[in-house]
Amino acid sequence: MAGNIRDALFAQHRATLDQAMQAARSRAWFSAYPEAPSGKIYGETAKADAEAAFAALLAKPFAPGARQVGAEVSPWGPMLGITYPAEDVATLAARAEAAAPAWAEASPEHRAGICLEILHRLNRDSFLMAQAVMHTTGQGWAMAFQAGGPHAQDRGLEAVAYAMEELGKIPGAVRWSKPAGKETLNLDKTFRVIPRGVGLVIGCATFPTWNGYPGLFADLATGNAVIVKPHPAAILPLALTVRAARAVLAEAGFPEDVVQLAPDTAEAPLAADLARHPAIGIVDFTGGPAFGAWLRTHVAGAKPLHTEEAGINPVVLHSTADFAGLCRNLAFSLSLYSGQMCTAPQNLFVPAEGIATESGPKSFDEVAQALAAAVDALLADPARAAGVLGAVQNPATLDRISAARGLGRVVRDSGAVEMPGFAVARSATPLIVAVDAADRAAWGEERFGPIAFLIRCRDADEALALAAGSVREKGAITALVHSTDEAFLQRAETAFGKAGVALSENLCGGLFVNQSAAFSDYHVSGANPAGTSCLTDAAFVANRFHIAMARRPAAA
Repeated sequence: MAGNIRDALFAQHRATLDQAMQAARSRAWFSAYPEAPSGKIYGETAKADAEAAFAALLAKPFAPGARQVGAEVSPWGPMLGITYPAEDVATLAARAEAAAPAWAEASPEHRAGICLEILHRLNRDSFLMAQAVMHTTGQGWAMAFQAGGPHAQDRGLEAVAYAMEELGKIPGAVRWSKPAGKETLNLDKTFRVIPRGVGLVIGCATFPTWNGYPGLFADLATGNAVIVKPHPAAILPLALTVRAARAVLAEAGFPEDVVQLAPDTAEAPLAADLARHPAIGIVDFTGGPAFGAWLRTHVAGAKPLHTEEAGINPVVLHSTADFAGLCRNLAFSLSLYSGQMCTAPQNLFVPAEGIATESGPKSFDEVAQALAAAVDALLADPARAAGVLGAVQNPATLDRISAARGLGRVVRDSGAVEMPGFAVARSATPLIVAVDAADRAAWGEERFGPIAFLIRCRDADEALALAAGSVREKGAITALVHSTDEAFLQRAETAFGKAGVALSENLCGGLFVNQSAAFSDYHVSGANPAGTSCLTDAAFVANRFHIAMARRPAAA
């Protein structure tokens, strides 16, 4: 019966998988999961049903367990009051090791079918996931729906597609024949995929699903059991994910413990002990550079380590044919989710003499004033401001903003905004500070949150050199350049390419440097300090397994 279910799941989802694999090869636009929160797509009562389901989760245990942890507080105001069953590291590892053999022995097709069924169910529940993401990360509802739901699901599917591409290159059995003089040597060879071990996925507080799904589904598709260790401030989105995964596994006849949740507390963290446990064979981490550095010191080399950490994403302004569009586009990028995105720009390098525009030259101060005015205009309406900014996930970000005011000349101050319906939400608009290029102590470090520096440079060439150099030294995930000079754009492509950062050029409309599209954009490069891996490419999945060969003389 279990075999029939597994075959049926693969058959049901094969067309989606085939499309995803083709999209990953072509890098064309593809999305399997609709990003529009429409009742016509998800059901007319989906939003109301999800709100009721979310309310039913509050102030009680998520699941039974002798020891419970959990102290999530919504950045929009209320404490969630949800607790989660917790286990020690040894128990988690033992359960994963016990469940792993059955999963490793499953065919790639069966594993892929189960992964896609998990994603299908997560997509069906995208409205509930939006509530969970909104009230743990502080994202606005629309972003929480898209980034926490369909976009994250696409990222999980992308990882499965890459895994199946790599696994498909390995034949199960071959007859090997070699002419050797008057005879022919014949061997029968078999090749088995051997998973690396238990995967550990360490989640972040800002994008728990979008950043967590690549590692989770890459591990599962390549035959590894997984322990999911959420950030203590954002457990619920990954708890819902693990619950869905365990239900599908059980229905298909696999041990539920192929996927486990490992919630912890800030006072008693589990990540370091889990990462060092001998059962853990792969580690995926999204978060700050301090723990990232610890992992690179204590884990890298001993087992595959995939990190997305931090960076100081640069913008270089040389010239533009649409100055107003440039300012509107940058204002949105600086404001979106209060700068709490790994792709948000921080450092804006501007020549001291200003930039050329379609309406004549704009001085450094005119650029600063226009950008500040564009942010003000974007956030003038409280309802729109709430949707764009979201809430500030961590109170420490507000302290960081306060400290940053003293690092230079404040061009635009940060402040709280009215959040309709959420009287006590933490909020902060972008702070823009003007500094000189020599003030590296100000702009040369990541300052997470809605903090941006306008950096006065000698000229555009120095701006480009400083921007690319900062990527090599400190890391970045995105870069943006504005120029009407093709030769300058070519120099920028070369400089940022060598620095290992994805470059966007002349964005003035509805596309933003913050955005990264599954199946097309290579997110992070692994080539600068912002991360050790690219999410997602072949290398992201191929080192999650090795190949065992057996050979014997062929039967006559």
